[in-house]
Order: sequence, then C-alpha cells, then structure tokens
Amino acid sequence: MKYEELTHKIIGCAMKVHSTLGNGFQEVIYQRALAIEMNKQGLGYTREMEMKVFYDKIEIGTRRVDFFVEEFVMVELKAKIKLEDIHLAQTMNYCQAYNLPLGLLLNFGSKSLEFKRVYNVNHPENQKLN
Repeated sequence: MKYEELTHKIIGCAMKVHSTLGNGFQEVIYQRALAIEMNKQGLGYTREMEMKVFYDKIEIGTRRVDFFVEEFVMVELKAKIKLEDIHLAQTMNYCQAYNLPLGLLLNFGSKSLEFKRVYNVNHPENQKLN
C-alpha cells in the first residue's frame, strides 16, 4: 500500500499520545499532543485546515479537517467512549468530498486507542483495490 508507512507513523504518534495521556480528555487536548508527536517524527501537516466541500462540482460549504498530513492523508480525531458507525461514515464522506485517497479515524476516548484506515473507493489511486 502506497501510504502504509505514513499511516503507520501517524498511528504510532497517536499511540504515544494515548499511552501518555490515557483517555478522558477533550479532543482538542489530544489534537495538541498529536501535533507535538508528529513534529518529533518530522511529519508535515496542517492542523484545522478548512477544506471546501463540493456537490456536483459546486461549492456548498466548508469543513475543518483535524489534520491533513503530508498532503495525502486526512486525520479525523474523536474522544468518544466508543466509535460508532456514524464516525466511520463521516470520515469516509470527508475523503470522498475532498477527493483524498485515504483517511485515518483516531479515537482517544476508549481505554485503548482505536484507529481505522478509511479508503476512498472512488479515488483513482484506489480503483485497483476494488
């Protein structure tokens, strides 16, 4: 997989944050700590990047992405006791709306870090995966 090493690094940073802080904090605390860890790993990212959402090639709004890493991977953070299907669907929708090949959903709210790699099946890079 093209982005496996990159997502592995991001997940490693998230694991370090979770093992240090544990669960129970607000999402913004994990976001700030993850930024520190990604800096340590030399990962380039934009935090709280506002991205346009399109419908039928018409801009219909914007959404802030928690992290946009190395210009390829969108990272969505949660601090929930348990991830729900809606969180996964939201991440999938963002990948499609932003036309990104891959997203990561990270949940710091559970006792163990939860993470999901989310692939945009409509992205040309992922067409061969189908």
